[in-house]
Amino acid sequence: MSNERDAQDKNLTRQGVEDSIKGKAKDATGKVKDAAGGLTGNVKLQAEGKVDQLVGKTQDAIGKVERKAGRTE
Repeated sequence: MSNERDAQDKNLTRQGVEDSIKGKAKDATGKVKDAAGGLTGNVKLQAEGKVDQLVGKTQDAIGKVERKAGRTE
């Protein structure tokens, strides 16, 4: 049972790292879109950027929770 639990913990930790990386990338993409939309007056692009930032921050937060859940004590 302990080996199964260890494998689940490692999977959660790995998934958490992946989610955090993807989230940070999405957040960065959103910041670029937001800035580009602001500079060009493209309200739609700016709004997409803000949504991407929110999605990215949420995904990063989920990754952090997964990593904490995957730690064995």
